[in-house]
Amino acid sequence: MNHKSLELFIKNHIHDRCQLKLEAFNKAADKQLSAASAEEKSGLEQQLFEQRRELEKKYEVRTWLTDAAARAGQISLVTHAVKYFHGDARGSSVYSTVKSDEAAYLTTATLPSPAVDAVGNSAALDVAKLLQTEHEGDSLLASLKRGDFSALAALAENDTQAEQWVSGFMQALSDKTLSTHQLAKQLYFPVSGAGEYHLLSPLYSSSLAHDLYQRISHARYSEASVAARKARREGHWHSEAVQYFPDLAVQNMGGTKPQNISCLNSARGGKNHLLRCAPPQWQQSLKPPASHKTFLTAVSPKVTRVVSDLRRYLHTVYERDNTMEIRQQRAEYVDELIGMIFSYAAEIQSLTVLQGWSQQEDCVLKAAHQLWLDPLRQRTDPDFKLRREGGEWISEIAEDFAHWLNTRLKQDEKLNVGAVEFREWSVLMRRRLREFDAAQQENWQ
Repeated sequence: MNHKSLELFIKNHIHDRCQLKLEAFNKAADKQLSAASAEEKSGLEQQLFEQRRELEKKYEVRTWLTDAAARAGQISLVTHAVKYFHGDARGSSVYSTVKSDEAAYLTTATLPSPAVDAVGNSAALDVAKLLQTEHEGDSLLASLKRGDFSALAALAENDTQAEQWVSGFMQALSDKTLSTHQLAKQLYFPVSGAGEYHLLSPLYSSSLAHDLYQRISHARYSEASVAARKARREGHWHSEAVQYFPDLAVQNMGGTKPQNISCLNSARGGKNHLLRCAPPQWQQSLKPPASHKTFLTAVSPKVTRVVSDLRRYLHTVYERDNTMEIRQQRAEYVDELIGMIFSYAAEIQSLTVLQGWSQQEDCVLKAAHQLWLDPLRQRTDPDFKLRREGGEWISEIAEDFAHWLNTRLKQDEKLNVGAVEFREWSVLMRRRLREFDAAQQENWQ
């Protein structure tokens, strides 16, 4: 951005702040005048006029910039702020400019454009806002960092004033002294006798927290996201992906005065999101369904979502004619369901260390289901192999599947599924099962 555009932005920024102050002043003045008696009004009006004039003078561009430059030393522009550990921590915060495109972990260095935070005297955060606010892809902060002072020079009365402003604003870019504090709760762990150490508790990255907050807020509250979730609830298609953040926690910083922590913390209302980082829950080891009469009772919990989706879809179209579109959509749901069942079957069939598990005395699984899920048994059981090659078990499993699915769908009393659907499900399952078993055969030879 050229310095003329930045110069105009600075003027407008100061003007806007002045208007806010004047509006508040006018409201308070009107309230005082309405409560004053006739004798008091004359003197009060003059007094308020002078106060208003003083306020306007304070917000003249050069006057305000001089004051802001003098107050800039009361704040620090940072990416990592120490006060997130404790509101009374007095240690140094850090402004990190490290960049990394190939970092193994999500850190501030991986952010393409990390937000810059401001800490220090909350009464001087208006200076931080002037420095940080972007206009046409640029900001006064970015201009100062690259050594371009032309916008300030154009506004200054002379070179001396411009240098004073630049020197003052530059104080916000770094701490004069570096120090830590006991309330910073940082733990330095020595790793050698040469003074090397690991920092086990690094400073809180306000920039990373802000980026995370913005992304989660957009995913939850943007118009497109709200519309996508509504479409999902109503069973309609939407181009926007629906994002969820399970077990999301919110950590509030600063209590009723989030500005005492930092500028970005104030912008977030003190809210900082925490994603779940608990270790994974180990799932129970996969076991063959030897204790079930039918494998379908074992696989039911894994396919509940698809069956529910199919039931909801059929409920929405049960009063309509059975069109080709409905039949195709219904077949897609059943096809997905069969695919999930086959994934389960493939996992059971791959339990090579349990070869012949269906021969155990405590196995109550139906014979046809044993023939499908324990194919390795045919290596040691000729009779089992002969019955498996006969293929009659495929039709029995297809009918069991059709009966099971109809029973699940009938949980919705409005769905009148019967012989027609039974035949459709069993034909589809039979065809898919033959294809699946033929593809698996070479693994069992």
